[in-house]
Amino acid sequence: MKKIRIGITGGAGYTGGELIRILLHHPQAELVSVQSRSNSGKRLSAVHQDLAGDTDLLFTDTLSQDIDVLFLCVGHGEARKFLLDNPLKPEIRLIDLSQDFRLESNNHLTASGKPFIYGLPELNREQIRPATSIANPGCFASAIELGLLPLAKQGWLTEVFCTGITGSTGAGQGLNATSHFSWRANNIQAYKTLTHQHLAEVNQSLNQYQEGFGSNRLHFVPWRGDFTRGIFVSSQLKIKQDLPALLNLYQDYYAGHPFTGISETPIFLKQVVNTNKCLIQLEKQGDMLVVHTVIDNLLKGASGQAVQNMNLMFGLDETEGLKLKANYF
Repeated sequence: MKKIRIGITGGAGYTGGELIRILLHHPQAELVSVQSRSNSGKRLSAVHQDLAGDTDLLFTDTLSQDIDVLFLCVGHGEARKFLLDNPLKPEIRLIDLSQDFRLESNNHLTASGKPFIYGLPELNREQIRPATSIANPGCFASAIELGLLPLAKQGWLTEVFCTGITGSTGAGQGLNATSHFSWRANNIQAYKTLTHQHLAEVNQSLNQYQEGFGSNRLHFVPWRGDFTRGIFVSSQLKIKQDLPALLNLYQDYYAGHPFTGISETPIFLKQVVNTNKCLIQLEKQGDMLVVHTVIDNLLKGASGQAVQNMNLMFGLDETEGLKLKANYF
């Protein structure tokens, strides 16, 4: 089989670096071009120093059009501008890791004229397979959605209260006051309380199953955590069904999805960090259900899911190149 020729723009950041690491070892991928305006001419391994000995590729300031798929790893608001300023051949498929095209109201800027498909395989796998352009979900959005989709499909969502904590890599590679080691160490903080930018895409996804589930019924408080990678979300709601029935519901929903599993024992971040996995645990007291979800924000929450989408788009096994080992110790 001919290998998929791949380009990346914005390859110097965290998500770009994770894509490079995955794709260099993906059996059906050929990494052709990695663009970074600030690092043009440098070896990839000079910026991502763990790649020493893995590749001799250099960052470029221009992007090759001799590719099959382009991953956009630029900042939010920059992907749309990049595509306007850099017209691509219509046959090049797109996977955007920013939030620019996730909402149906603004997802129509493509060379093919076809809209971006929201790239959560556990929700839209059959739409992803023939798609030419994918909007990769946000990290917190992925964790919340995966925890709630089985309930939404049954129309069982009521008012939901979510709390989630993320590692420092969720803030990107640029240094700011709250990403300094001396600020993060032994520290925790709530931020964007009830206003996080991922709420809109979460509500859009839940509405695919439970039409009319309004934005005023999902309340989310995110936290900055004292660690580098991972997301832990707990979503709480009232529901009458008993725990065994709910466990069966979740197990049935995710039975055909290789990266999402249901645990009957307490879950924790080290089970999923450095993997493309999502683990879900349910707890119930009286009529209150709590759905716990853990993912790696840079993999299932970003670059790993992007490669999962690429695999689906090109007819590969969904898990190709993504059988990664957790950093348990």
